[in-house]
Amino acid sequence: MTARTPPLPLAEAQARLLALAPTIPVEWRDVMQTAGHYLAEPLHARRNQPAAPLSAMDGFAMRAADLPGPWRLIGESAAGHPFVGTLGTGEAVRISTGAVVPPDADMVLLKEDSAIDGSTLHLDGTAPDPTERHIRPRGMDFGEGAAILPRGWRIDAAAIGLALAAGHERLPVHRPIRLTVIDGGDELAAPGIVPGLHQIPASNGPMLAALAARLPVVATRIGPVPDTLDALIAAFEAARDADVIVTSGGASVGDHDLIRPALTAMGADIAFWRVGIKPGKPLLVARRGDQVILGLPGNPASAWVTGFLFMLPLLRAALGATEPLPRAIMVPLATPMGKGGSRMEFLRAHWDGATVTLDRLQDSGALSPLARSNALIVRAAGAAPAPAGSPVPVHLTGID
Repeated sequence: MTARTPPLPLAEAQARLLALAPTIPVEWRDVMQTAGHYLAEPLHARRNQPAAPLSAMDGFAMRAADLPGPWRLIGESAAGHPFVGTLGTGEAVRISTGAVVPPDADMVLLKEDSAIDGSTLHLDGTAPDPTERHIRPRGMDFGEGAAILPRGWRIDAAAIGLALAAGHERLPVHRPIRLTVIDGGDELAAPGIVPGLHQIPASNGPMLAALAARLPVVATRIGPVPDTLDALIAAFEAARDADVIVTSGGASVGDHDLIRPALTAMGADIAFWRVGIKPGKPLLVARRGDQVILGLPGNPASAWVTGFLFMLPLLRAALGATEPLPRAIMVPLATPMGKGGSRMEFLRAHWDGATVTLDRLQDSGALSPLARSNALIVRAAGAAPAPAGSPVPVHLTGID
């Protein structure tokens, strides 16, 4: 793989990277500690929900066969306090939302469709149609043994609620990934050091670690690492226990780009190098045993875009996600766009909920467009000019 080797198409590069995803052990965690993880096994319900028929409204429970009434009120069923007697012909009980419907009842008459005279209840409106309309049947949400979430499902707040309702206190997930982020370059000034005119603050490492923090990851940062072979090899050796190493800078072909020589010196296998995208062409992927090493470009926009397109999908795949790649949606352009370049482009843009606007500054060394943007416009190589209103594929970068 030399500089003359054609860059890989994006889809092929992503597929080859995901095939290298490390195997992360499975552990059982308290449900409340699983947000952001992916299920390592399918989830089945251990109970019925609801366990008994419940009223969906405030009103009165009765037998539909007794319509049109009247009925004699003999008690009440409240949420958490079911009616314990027997409901006979011409009898009804007051019932609240979420309360158990008495076994002999098959209809709930709404409070606003009724009138009470002493202990006698009268129909004063319209009976429900169908008569069981306001009753949530046993197992309406899910039945015992039902498959409720598949393997690889990302656990969010709703999934946590579902797991608990289904009778689960612990869930099987992959342990958090051990990630090491290495910043390299003589031009980088460490945090707390005022940079000289020849330096810039080391920002890529913290940025990439923050990007990875969307997922169950324990991130360690190393650097800035000087542009020497010995320093880089020492940094890689310090990260031997990491599942994934991500570097920023040094993956190209310049005299001071030493990531490839360092990896080769350590006996790592270079899986591929260079991808046909802009920004982010000089991307490198290697493997050392079970450890995956992802060499990202040093320009901040290039590092962020390749982190979004490669680092996050790799981490998701290792954590068990069945759909680790980001999805694009079609969004209308707010302003026209010119012809596409020679490579597939990922353009920083802002989505306002209806349209997407290309940022005026697209230089790969600029951070301000990243901070202003919440979307990436995907532009195919050689794409024709697009007028305002044209739908274009967009990655919403603020949404996982």
